[in-house]
Amino acid sequence: MTRNTHIAVLMGGWSSERSVSLSSGKSCADALEERGFRVTRVDVGRDIAKVLSDLRPDVAFNALHGPFGEDGKIQGLLETLEIPYTHSGVLASALAMHKVKAKAVVANVGVPVAEQRVVTREETAREHVMAPPYVVKPINEGSSFGVTIVPEDQAHPPQSLLGDAWTYGEEVLVEHYVAGKELTCAVMGRPGEEEAFDVIDIVPVGHGFYDFDAKYLQGGSKHILPANLKPFVYQNIRRFALEAHRAIGCRGVSRSDFRYCEESDELIWLEVNTQPGMTPTSLVPDMAAHAGRSFGDLVTWLVEDASCRR
Repeated sequence: MTRNTHIAVLMGGWSSERSVSLSSGKSCADALEERGFRVTRVDVGRDIAKVLSDLRPDVAFNALHGPFGEDGKIQGLLETLEIPYTHSGVLASALAMHKVKAKAVVANVGVPVAEQRVVTREETAREHVMAPPYVVKPINEGSSFGVTIVPEDQAHPPQSLLGDAWTYGEEVLVEHYVAGKELTCAVMGRPGEEEAFDVIDIVPVGHGFYDFDAKYLQGGSKHILPANLKPFVYQNIRRFALEAHRAIGCRGVSRSDFRYCEESDELIWLEVNTQPGMTPTSLVPDMAAHAGRSFGDLVTWLVEDASCRR
């Protein structure tokens, strides 16, 4: 890969995470230009196949988030066009985006997951489908969109899922809620050489949980790195993040999220993000920097790792 390499940074799109993707894409494009690469910033629309066919970049840097960008669709298009791309491939992207199926795969290799049920949103509003506390979330969304936490002392089931504002499908995932720490760990490297970064303890500031604003607004959360945990818990998180990355077949860099209750030592894996955020408030750049990789180093490595048929 030379500094004359033409990189199309794919960003924006039409998912609910468009604004986040635009921020990630800008950060990545800026860093790649600073490294001397020839960069074209592409705000992805429905004509993306024609745009890329005309552009013919050497590499597509995937900075898209949400449906189409990280569910295998853009990956399949890039493989059809034979354009090398960053991050995970078709199967891993589609699998990781479907929280229920992803949990089944990682549980099969010994990663702990929460008790769960898949029900309709009408069922969740009619009666408690499991004993509180529990959390209701869309099956195929990111950035905490649509997440509802039902506390232990809430007598009635949640009604918010019945409103017109709910646009995340008729089926939802209901899973046991583990009170305590919100933890995350990234994995990076080529197959067989992956390494887990150090663990971050995410502390929302002024928010009940790590919601959209806590994720992306300046000052919305504190990132404690490395997390202050019992050594065996810390190493288990790193091990489980690596096992989930490999079981799902992720490539490039991924980030696994966990919940941990110190009182009971209950630790559960929530999900793996195959397109982790690259915004100024994102987690993977912090973990990479802690490991001695600058943001420029991180995005350059992702470009060098790009390929088809991932």
